Amino acid sequence: MRPRLELHIEELVLEGFSQGDKHRIGEALQMELTRLLEERGVPGSLSSSQVIEALKGGSFQVASGSGAEKIGAQAARAVYGGLKR
Repeated sequence: MRPRLELHIEELVLEGFSQGDKHRIGEALQMELTRLLEERGVPGSLSSSQVIEALKGGSFQVASGSGAEKIGAQAARAVYGGLKR
């Protein structure tokens, strides 16, 4: 049986993107983070009930001309990596 996980991201800080892109990036992040959690599992750091006040996913390079979906997926991988620390 898979553990139940409820993840609530209260604020996602994205600088330098248009308002419309921010929403598309957020949706892509949600989809990719869900995929990562389903395929790779819940990181051991989340094995008990807890609240993480802040998580820094680090940074990543955005290639020129990258669409919102690719940027959201990159952000999700950074968040997932931060959860594993």
